[in-house]
Amino acid sequence: MSAESPGARERISHWRQSFRLWRWQRPFWAGLLTLLGGVPIIWIPYADPSLSQLSFRLATTTGSGSLIIGVLLFVLGLTLWFQPHSRVFAGVAAILLALVSLVVSNLGGLFVGFLLAMVGGAMGLSWVQNKERPAEPAETGDVPGAPAPEEAPQEVGLAIVEQASAGADDGQNGTRRDA
Repeated sequence: MSAESPGARERISHWRQSFRLWRWQRPFWAGLLTLLGGVPIIWIPYADPSLSQLSFRLATTTGSGSLIIGVLLFVLGLTLWFQPHSRVFAGVAAILLALVSLVVSNLGGLFVGFLLAMVGGAMGLSWVQNKERPAEPAETGDVPGAPAPEEAPQEVGLAIVEQASAGADDGQNGTRRDA
């Protein structure tokens, strides 16, 4: 006898399917990378790393600038998730903030935050919403939205047979010559 309740698998499966559908309808990975790009930009200027007993600080005189850039990148990542129609604005803003972070925030959070924000902004700009609602995958493992295997060959074969039987039109006096 299992300690797991009988409906737990169905609830988890339903939650995963709901999350997957939500994720397909927006630039999820662009938002995640942009959001994560703000973390090192905020953290590195305020971190107090130490090596053995030697303590050093990577703070800049514009620590508030790093805080503002990091928070804005975090907000732009959330904007990409919850307002996908404003993806162009959020993508351009994320790229510009990533470029500004190179100067303001210790080389963009030691290039980690810079690269994450640049890639996230570029992905946000290039994302295009699929007009079709993604179909549920079949149990056989087929690709969602792909034609069934028995449909595609019949349509293609029918078009080839019609072209071959029609022959080619020579364009003179409406006569046709056979191929």
